[in-house]
Amino acid sequence: MLLAVDVGNTQTVFGLFDGRDLSDRWRVATEPHKSGDELGALYKSFLDLGRVAGICVSSTVPQLIRAYHEFAERYTGAEFLEVGPGVKTGIPIRYDDPREVGPDRIANAVAAADRYGPPCIVVDFGTSTNFDVVSADAEYVGGVLAPGIEISMDALFERAARLRKIDFVEPPTVIGRTTVASLQSGLVYGFAGQVDGIVGRIRGELGVEARAIATGGLADLISPHSGTIDGIDPFLTLEGLRLIWERNH
Repeated sequence: MLLAVDVGNTQTVFGLFDGRDLSDRWRVATEPHKSGDELGALYKSFLDLGRVAGICVSSTVPQLIRAYHEFAERYTGAEFLEVGPGVKTGIPIRYDDPREVGPDRIANAVAAADRYGPPCIVVDFGTSTNFDVVSADAEYVGGVLAPGIEISMDALFERAARLRKIDFVEPPTVIGRTTVASLQSGLVYGFAGQVDGIVGRIRGELGVEARAIATGGLADLISPHSGTIDGIDPFLTLEGLRLIWERNH
């Protein structure tokens, strides 16, 4: 079985693939200073490491890469693949410096192109809100990076003394009649409007109505209020890691 691990700045999502099927998946907080032994203890609490034949990792936290190598070597007999320069992805990367593109962004583009066909746009609601674009020629051509929902709201609460943190849920109406409802409305409809504006401009530059797919932890909250999102695929990144693993074997 393949263990696919997407290490984000805030959360780590990992899943176990039995062939093409994602049989199990989990989401935990990312702790940047974990050792290989601590990762071993963590993963042993979720799954039987003896069943793992391969591990494919994308990480936006550089200091954890060595720990994942140590974890794979000490706790599994699995082959280890880190998504990065030199790894076969199956799609050309048309970025000025391909090394600058986050591995999670590449995995999303690979999965979206395979699952939905080009041209397509992936909107990933993570620490940042990433927009990644695959052209009609099935090439990764770049995208947009915007501040993410959680860090944007945290910054607001930090600078506005009278505001307090809120639950990230849909408000009953757009016009809020309490401070909490007003904040929730700004969160949901503000970010939905941001998505629609950016996706619309990307489609304008491409000259085609590229399909837009949402993924990430808060996709379910924002996407229903967007007029441009065509579907939600919560574990798209893991699917991309599976495809990249297959393309390197």
